Amino acid sequence: MMNRKRPKVYITRKLPDAVETRMRELFEAELNIDDTPRTQPELVAAVKTADVLVPTVTDRIDAALIEQAGPQLKLIASFSNGFDHIDVDAAARKGITVTNTPNVLTEDTADMTMALILAVPRRLVEGARVLIEKPGEWTGWSPTWMLGRRIWGKRIGIIGMGRIGTAVARRAKAFGLSIHYHNRKRVNPATEDELEATYWDSLDQMLARVDIVSVNCPSTPATFHLLSARRLALMQPTSYIVNTARGDIIDEDALIQCLREGRIAGAGLDVFENEPAVNPKLIRLAGEGKVVLLPHTGSATIEGRIDMGDKVIINIRTYFDGHRPPNRVLPSRT
Repeated sequence: MMNRKRPKVYITRKLPDAVETRMRELFEAELNIDDTPRTQPELVAAVKTADVLVPTVTDRIDAALIEQAGPQLKLIASFSNGFDHIDVDAAARKGITVTNTPNVLTEDTADMTMALILAVPRRLVEGARVLIEKPGEWTGWSPTWMLGRRIWGKRIGIIGMGRIGTAVARRAKAFGLSIHYHNRKRVNPATEDELEATYWDSLDQMLARVDIVSVNCPSTPATFHLLSARRLALMQPTSYIVNTARGDIIDEDALIQCLREGRIAGAGLDVFENEPAVNPKLIRLAGEGKVVLLPHTGSATIEGRIDMGDKVIINIRTYFDGHRPPNRVLPSRT
């Protein structure tokens, strides 16, 4: 590849320095030094001139944008595990290959999921806030103050038993939780045996019987508002819900109503339905200790981001060496 003209690569957000340096060594890479989100007109200008677009989940790469791409744009190498922000079918119609960066964020996201599973029932954020914001309020240990809920011996229901869901299950089992899961199909028997996991074909039935719900499925048209008002109503009033997948899998308005009315005990959210906007009602509930909110940091580790960048580079190099990229995303139709 180095003996041929280097592809022009347009990167929409700031990436780790090590990744950007390697990009500059290998390609004609245009960086986003100040990390300002690119506007739609800037993206249009980019697809008219770049050979490769490297977007992230914050960029909307829809059919209208792809239609304006010049004939030189051959690859959209997304710096992301998910690809719901890209119209893969529209790209295929224009002869543009799409890639992503799968299988590098599993452990990081599972760690954050477990952190929320601990933080919500044990009121960790609420307790920390007392010390930071109201230091004079705490007068010492009391047997009845700041009581939370034990998670040992409880049941966790995992929605989406893929790599991340399975990694969450392994952590949860180590904390004494009984593993239940709902998936499009059962996991292999060896994994079920290892985790002593109970499979539920019916999501409704599982929701009514578990103490903690962990959302770990991808965002697709089929999973939009999968946890609807009707399904949230099936949960026990002592149960908790944690979401580190995508915000639109839960009907956020219905969740807020359930939390307000005490129909579920609490929630831990790392993702939101209208990111980057966060519903003010959720923020108020966080102030009341009913929900823990994080700014989409489930995969935010230095190691994970560098691994993602390495995959982007491999996908670009492989493509321009004349081979099929290892992380090609196939369209739903051709």
